[in-house]
Amino acid sequence: MKLFIDSANVADIKKAYKVGVLSGVTTNPSLVAKEGVKFEDRIEEILKLVPKVESVSAEVTPEAETAEEMIAQAEELIKINNYDKNITIKLPMTLDGLEACRYLTDKGIKTNVTLIFTVNQALLAARAGATYVSPFLGRLDDISEDGVQLVVKIAELFRVHNLDAQIIAASVRHPDHVTRVAMAGAHIATVPFSVIEQISKHPLTDQGLEKFAADWKKAVKG
Repeated sequence: MKLFIDSANVADIKKAYKVGVLSGVTTNPSLVAKEGVKFEDRIEEILKLVPKVESVSAEVTPEAETAEEMIAQAEELIKINNYDKNITIKLPMTLDGLEACRYLTDKGIKTNVTLIFTVNQALLAARAGATYVSPFLGRLDDISEDGVQLVVKIAELFRVHNLDAQIIAASVRHPDHVTRVAMAGAHIATVPFSVIEQISKHPLTDQGLEKFAADWKKAVKG
């Protein structure tokens, strides 16, 4: 399973990219709004920060409600950084979003259909040609449903019908989510930098490092 970072924060993206584990970046208007910067400027900055990743998702804004409006925004977004091949247009799971997805896919543009909460929505997105589908785990957990089970079912559906869309497990909130979606068949988990930090750590690792350091000091002193 690949890891994307779900962030519009330059510092966090830099740190995660430097570690060498990133395959992509996801953003949305809410994440960019927290940064207090112009959306297009931040997308351009991110594309330059992470030149070797496979995907940087740039989402159409809530102002784009029709397929035509989404396509118009998408065409402006793909111009950023001279039509960078890594840019992916992120679209909402609506009928208009699906129409825009099919249009952009037919033009050879990568797409990510987001805000997916059912297997049927994932099926529609895949049939519309989405490169990625993004089921939201944490928000389902919030209403007492098991978000990971949604990933299990989507992965099985895609396997049975040989669908090419990749599953991005989104709204991932803690290390257990990461483990479970990896075992469930997600192709990608997109996570905040705080979760990347958490999954890199374990108390026994810390204890082992402390013991190695203590033993090394004894060995050096003879």
